[in-house]
Amino acid sequence: MSNKNEGFVCYRADRKTYCARYPELNPVTNKTIMKSKSFKTKEEAQKYLDTIMYQKDNSLYIEHHGIPLCEFMKSNLKLKLDTNQITPTTYYRVLQVIKQIQTFPIGIKNIDEITDEELQEYLNYHKNLSNSTITKLYQQLNSTFKIAINKGYLMRNPMINVLKPKSNKQDKEVRALTVEEQQLLTDYLMSKDISNCKYKNVYLIQMYMGLRIGEVLALKTSDIDLQNKRISVKKTLTRDEIGNIIMGNTTKTYAGRRTLPIPEYLYSSIIEQMKIAENQENNSEKLLFKPVDKPYCSRENANHELKRLLKRHFGIEDITSHSLRHTYGTRCIESRNGSGSCPKINGTY
Repeated sequence: MSNKNEGFVCYRADRKTYCARYPELNPVTNKTIMKSKSFKTKEEAQKYLDTIMYQKDNSLYIEHHGIPLCEFMKSNLKLKLDTNQITPTTYYRVLQVIKQIQTFPIGIKNIDEITDEELQEYLNYHKNLSNSTITKLYQQLNSTFKIAINKGYLMRNPMINVLKPKSNKQDKEVRALTVEEQQLLTDYLMSKDISNCKYKNVYLIQMYMGLRIGEVLALKTSDIDLQNKRISVKKTLTRDEIGNIIMGNTTKTYAGRRTLPIPEYLYSSIIEQMKIAENQENNSEKLLFKPVDKPYCSRENANHELKRLLKRHFGIEDITSHSLRHTYGTRCIESRNGSGSCPKINGTY
């Protein structure tokens, strides 16, 4: 039998069961009391006792008198950030998922008290969300309980019997603009002064050079080679661990670092934007696109403005800024296959 301060397993002859007994601090009286849980076999009781004693070594257990699910998830996420397993952007994105889980009862419940039925009920509740969101919730819960098992905090993984529900919604497809829609948007943008449509050149660069929105908004005047008519794509805007927009150290992917020729019909638009950047105050980085009152442009704001523009002027509601990059790719494929046609800019294909 083990020391009582460490917990022990004993046999209850009157009940014909094995008891796992362990000390726990009562947060109200600040006194240590002995708690117990009964099992049919000695092996089960010992395994349960081991999980409790492993938990007691965790700082979360000491602070919360148990290990709440979302606190455990945050702790694991922070460890990944501190060891460079994930980027600050990923940290921020996953943290939002954890905060969403924390608004529900299971989020504040101790990990060893959560049942598979509760987890299934929680996921089923979100069937009206997109499949991608449901997948994120499922993946975070699944990985968290696997970590808990590996650390010896649980006897069994409750996620084993949990099924990922399918969304009631159809998956959204990112579609490209048709040639006719692209022509309408192009004509509209080219007819507008930059003072009345501040993102016009952002959208044109995306549509006719295939850059991601974050890549366009990260461009600097030093990335533009006017003599050779080329743009070097080196970085992208991203977010840090608390959600602030920052300049990333590189592009979204390794292959994203590239040098692209500037189409002849975009040359004047690029020069226009460079002049604005060179003469703009509070623009020490010489960003091609720089808001007056903030360090960097918001991808969300640029996307919202595009959606508002398309709906108001053309009745188009299913296009985002990412669709403009997709439009470029679609026109390239159509051109390679010899199908379709290209829009005109200032009368030029």
